[in-house]
Amino acid sequence: MKRIEIEASGGCQCGGVRYHASAMLDTSHVCHCRMCQKAAGNYFAALVGVPRDALTWTRGTPATFKSSDPVERGFCRDCGTPLYYDYRDAAHLSVTTGSLDEPARFPPKRQFGVEARLPWIDIIPALQADGSTEELMTEEAAAIRASNHQHPDHDTDSWPSGAGKKPGTSR
Repeated sequence: MKRIEIEASGGCQCGGVRYHASAMLDTSHVCHCRMCQKAAGNYFAALVGVPRDALTWTRGTPATFKSSDPVERGFCRDCGTPLYYDYRDAAHLSVTTGSLDEPARFPPKRQFGVEARLPWIDIIPALQADGSTEELMTEEAAAIRASNHQHPDHDTDSWPSGAGKKPGTSR
């Protein structure tokens, strides 16, 4: 696996836990194993490696769960966002791609755990796209937008945001 000197940051949905990476690995992948499905609460977990010496927790500390003797998974104790997978004998840990501020920068290159891959996963790209939430659920989307408590996809000096700012708004 190749170390890439590239800056990346991310964190949980509520903003209570944030991290910064000064380097990443070229290991972006999805894992279909049943343990990853349950940990992510989804069809698969999307992960990308970060060398241990390149990762800094910049706000808060993740809670952990030992999903097996050699593996610890980190998550936000407040909002539940899965943040990392850590195989203790590895020189790196893997952050969840969705917790990155710019997940599109790390497209998956491989897939693992295919023994538990759901048999219909290949049909997803062909599913009918009915339109955006903004178009289909105008009132609901506006209500969610007006009361959004999700941390923005960038670092903030403090969170929730300061006086006069609504949570979820930019700087």
